[in-house]
Parts: sequence; structure tokens; C-alpha cells
Amino acid sequence: MTDPLASSDAAHPSPRIVEVAANAKINLHLRVLARESNGYHQIETLFLRVGLSDVVRVARTDGSRSLDVTGDVDLAALGPAERNLAWRAAESYCAATGLTGGFAIAVEKHIPIGGGLGGGSADAGAVLRALDAMNPSPIGLAGCLELATPLGADVPFLTGGHAYALAWGHGERMLPLKPPPRRRVLLVVPPFGVNTGDAYAWLDERHAGESESSQSHVFDDRSLQEWDVFAGFATNDLEAVVATRHPVIAEALAYLRGTPNCQVARMSGSGSTLFVIGTASGGPLRWRPPDGTLAGFRGMATRTLTRVEPVKPIE
Repeated sequence: MTDPLASSDAAHPSPRIVEVAANAKINLHLRVLARESNGYHQIETLFLRVGLSDVVRVARTDGSRSLDVTGDVDLAALGPAERNLAWRAAESYCAATGLTGGFAIAVEKHIPIGGGLGGGSADAGAVLRALDAMNPSPIGLAGCLELATPLGADVPFLTGGHAYALAWGHGERMLPLKPPPRRRVLLVVPPFGVNTGDAYAWLDERHAGESESSQSHVFDDRSLQEWDVFAGFATNDLEAVVATRHPVIAEALAYLRGTPNCQVARMSGSGSTLFVIGTASGGPLRWRPPDGTLAGFRGMATRTLTRVEPVKPIE
């Protein structure tokens, strides 16, 4: 049976070096559902890839293993290599498949760290796809997805071969969807990140003593495919609790929702990055707030994607 999440990472027999564009994601919609006894939450979300990406290059070696990260982000926030998701993905893949030799991973970072855009998860997904493309006995996307699931809720989607998906559970259950029409996107990055665990803890505090948690949304084809309909129901359950701790988030969103060509403005994932989806007119989206509390925020222009680029053999 064909894996519905598979892409055509075709082709060259066992290359020694490959490159992958590790795209960022935004959560067009995010509901946080039941909290399980192990402390993890079930979610329901609409994932969509955008053009902003890290560049991940992986080479097979005779035995040594290395990870080199460069780029225009705060690299000090990455922590030790053994905690990096790209490294953990590679270790997991080699252990599960018995792939001999070693690897050299080079990540050129462009996706902000700790911003809710899935940068580390995208790197991990790229590494899984890269190693499988270099494996003489590949396990395919289905096998890579099994390895992706324990690494985090965003990793399965960012390992798969689709640009848009409805995901639920812990992010491992996915329904690939036809992407909505491409639109301009403005990403607005605050001068601080938000720890995912903190954001969920803040939500639990808000819900303490309540008898009901968030309810799943009933989707139909139009709500998943048409921006005008989607804009009417999209929400992010973490947005309000993050904005309570960081009031400038609410201030920035209010400013963005009043700017020209804005159709949807939300926080992505657990934050802190905000995103604006442009209107169908295709006019430019600009981040030009007045001086003051928003002065440390920066804007990044990109677009939504409708396809995922395959693994690119280099050598």
C-alpha cells in the first residue's frame, strides 16, 4: 500500500552527500485538547509549510559523527549537540536501521530559534529524509515517520512529503490536504522566544478547576481550502496565555490586524513568532510599527508553499 504521506525523494542510487531544504511551518489553527496522565497534551492543528527554510546537508563518513550549525540566528540558544533534534534524528535512524559508517551534518540556520516555526523539527525531518536517501536499504517515508514521532509533535509533519496537513493526537496522526492557494506571508519575530513546555503549563494553569477543555473543530472542505472561510474560525489556544505573560504579543497582533492586505494574523504554535497571511490582491505586507515597545521585533517576508522539494543528491 502506498504511504499517503510519502513524497518522491527519488532517485540517485546511494549518494554520499545530499542537501535538503528544511522548511518552517506555521500553525494555521491550533486547539489544545485533553492533557494525558503523562503530562502531554493531545492537539488538533493545521500545519502549513512556508518558504523560509534552513539548509541541511548530510554526508556519509567512514565512522566519525559530527554536527556543524551556522547561520544568522542566536546559535548560543541551541545547547549541546546531543540535545539537537538533527543529531538525535541521525542517531535514531542509524540505531534503527543499522546503517554503517558515520555522518557529517551541516545546518545553515535561517529559521528563528524558539519561535514556534518548527526550525529544529524541520532539521530533524530533513536529516531523516537525507539519511534514508543515502541508505542502500531505505526504510521509506513510513519508516522515517515512525522514527520522527518520538522526537516531537512537529517532526512527523516536517518529515513527510506534503506542504499542508491536518494533524491530531501528538502530531503523529495526519491527513494530507490539498494546500490553499499560495499567499504572501509576513513573519514577525519578537526579540524573545517562548519555551513550549512553559506555554502548555500556562494553559494548564488557566484551565485548572475548569470542567471542560478545548473542543475539537468540525472541519469541512471549504474551511480547509478557502482562505476567506478559514479566516473566520482559525484560532490558537496558546496565543492568549502567551500574550498574558508577554503583553507585547497582543500589542503586535493588534497592530498587524490593522495593517493593509492582512487577512489572517495569529501566533504560530507556542510562539513567539507571529504570522500574517496576505489577501488575495497580493499586495505587499510590511512591518513598520511606530517606535516604542515593538521596536525590537523584526519582519521576514516569505510565502506559503504548495509542494515539498525532494532530497537533492550532491555527490
